[in-house]
Amino acid sequence: MPSNRAAWVVTQGKPLEVKEALYTQPGPNEVVVKNAAVAINPVDWLLPSVVSMFTPQVKLPFVFGDDCAGTVVEVGEGVDTLKVGDRVLGLAVSFDKRSNKASEGAFQEYTVLRTNLTSKIPDWMSFESASVIPLGLATAACGLFLEDFLGLQLPTAPKPQKPTGETVIIWGGSTSVGYASSLDSETVDRVDKQTGCNTIQLAVAAGYEVISTASPHNHEYLKRLGATEVYDYNSPTVVQDIVATMNNKHRISAGAYAIGVGSLAACIDILSKTKGKKFVAQASHDIPMKEFPTSMLAIMWKMGSSFVGWKLKGFMSGVGYKFVWSTEVMANKLGSEMYEKFLPIALAERSFLPAPEPQVAGRGLEGIEEAFEVAKEGVSAKKIVVSL
Repeated sequence: MPSNRAAWVVTQGKPLEVKEALYTQPGPNEVVVKNAAVAINPVDWLLPSVVSMFTPQVKLPFVFGDDCAGTVVEVGEGVDTLKVGDRVLGLAVSFDKRSNKASEGAFQEYTVLRTNLTSKIPDWMSFESASVIPLGLATAACGLFLEDFLGLQLPTAPKPQKPTGETVIIWGGSTSVGYASSLDSETVDRVDKQTGCNTIQLAVAAGYEVISTASPHNHEYLKRLGATEVYDYNSPTVVQDIVATMNNKHRISAGAYAIGVGSLAACIDILSKTKGKKFVAQASHDIPMKEFPTSMLAIMWKMGSSFVGWKLKGFMSGVGYKFVWSTEVMANKLGSEMYEKFLPIALAERSFLPAPEPQVAGRGLEGIEEAFEVAKEGVSAKKIVVSL
């Protein structure tokens, strides 16, 4: 079997250590992928500092990482949709409690991927571009399509579903989506277009009209992705403006998707004053990632304060909400619907765009730690990627 190396979290709060890792053969409905590129999400640089608090099931040393793209080198029993040599992207789920296996982490040379979280990519697409998609797609899909959230009808490719006549409110349509992807307004402008590539495109492909918010310089971009109207989330009248356009044009809400600091409260306000579904899929806490505490007491205090405020606001307005946990796609048919059925066709037909553009900030496993630092600072219209 091939030799393998990984970027390990050996000690909480310490830099990654690149060293040997066991090459793990695939089980039923799994493949092994030789990674050519991995992407960096906020959760990737946050978790090594808070492993014991957010992933208590994980025992160090461990391999994290969510987004990867590469070539299939081995297939497990029952796999008939993928073969050795296929170029793929995949969502790695090592730290989810239903996996809890270092072999399923992206930050290594050979990753075990589940076939329902793996998509073929076309020859024209680079591995670096493909690697920006998996986690953002999962987060968007869970909030939009799972019954516990908005429960929208599924998208189709290459042509979208027939229009439903309903409107989805996507607050923060140009922001990055991921676990606990909480962004302040400054960071929203730097770490942008990830959701624009996912939530807006998926909602439009499912047959829904989209009203979104973003900084003015991203308005045209979001319209090109399919948003009907885009508003400046920094405007003091943005909530009233969206409510007015919904009511004046007799639009029916299919619910809202909240991304970014303050987004949940804004979405609750909008849905409480408009007709239609009164539920918000919540992708963010009201704690900017750069200010995320590392002590349990501080986390409990900050998150607890936000929770009480949200609970009261939701109760008083009659609007429900629930936080999106991306790896839910591994436990139901949504993973297969997105990664095996929809995405390969949509990518091949170019009806789904792999955005934002990748910015290579390191090479080799040794470059992941350096890429963390670049990602923390934020980039404009890019997603940080490491080429392997």
